[in-house]
Amino acid sequence: MHIKARRARVRYRRGMAQSSLIAADSAVSLDLVNEVQVSPAGIVSRTLVQTPELRSVLFAFAEGQELTPHTSRRRALIQILSGACEFLFNGRWQQLESGALLHLPPGHLHAVRANTGAFTMLLTLAGEPAGISSET
Repeated sequence: MHIKARRARVRYRRGMAQSSLIAADSAVSLDLVNEVQVSPAGIVSRTLVQTPELRSVLFAFAEGQELTPHTSRRRALIQILSGACEFLFNGRWQQLESGALLHLPPGHLHAVRANTGAFTMLLTLAGEPAGISSET
């Protein structure tokens, strides 16, 4: 499954980084956000933790990058860590700034774009619903 990332015909492939940056039984400081650099070539993502029960991914968007409208079978929690973005949620675009927290139920149409500069966000996905194979 592909999600289009608009900017110079770059495509973001969901599930790119499969290995965890940190061990599932470790603690980590979110200071590592400063280590993730945005790239004009495409949206940067780093899987922080991946277990059967959850997946946590750090994203860095350069200004002008976006993920087009899509859904997920998993319940998700989005936290904006730095900067600001526009998020399509409940059929309308909303401005989310650093510190904002957003819950996305399974199957909920959403999109995100960086229109006011670079931003970083943390995506935490719940485990795969029973009886459904893993997303790639």
